[in-house]
Amino acid sequence: MAHPEHPLEVTVAEAHALAATHPDQVRIIDVREPDELEICRLPGAEPIPMRQIPAMAATLPRDRHLLVLCHHGGRSLQVTRFLRAQGFTAVSSIAGGIEAWAEELDPTLRRY
Repeated sequence: MAHPEHPLEVTVAEAHALAATHPDQVRIIDVREPDELEICRLPGAEPIPMRQIPAMAATLPRDRHLLVLCHHGGRSLQVTRFLRAQGFTAVSSIAGGIEAWAEELDPTLRRY
């Protein structure tokens, strides 16, 4: 079912490395709400609130590895499972979300 090259979840370090080394093959989708994005956001991430994912799914690229980001990893995992059910094979949730990203990779990000 899951593609071996695209695990259900990746760590923030893995997501960062994938985005840095393969920017043309990876897209980070931030499914947090607009008020959360005002607090902090990841440069280069495409904001699509979770509730809009079903309507936007048809516009998402199937030829890129989609990395789904939220606050702690719960919503991104739900979105990842939804997209996989829609036939997307190259989609992974970023475990720990932007909270883990701030803690492990970029302490300048505001936390909430």
